[in-house]
Amino acid sequence: MNILYLLIGCSILLALVFLAAFFWSMNSGQNDDMHTPAVRILFDEDKPKEVES
Repeated sequence: MNILYLLIGCSILLALVFLAAFFWSMNSGQNDDMHTPAVRILFDEDKPKEVES
């Protein structure tokens, strides 16, 4: 039964760490631009890459 208390405590601690990481990422601006990465693949490159033989 004691191991159950330890596992519950560890899971709550891990959940708090993930919650803190989520709030840190939101405050640091990592999720500000959600549109550009989705359409970046559609843009052409300025210069085509040269093929070496």
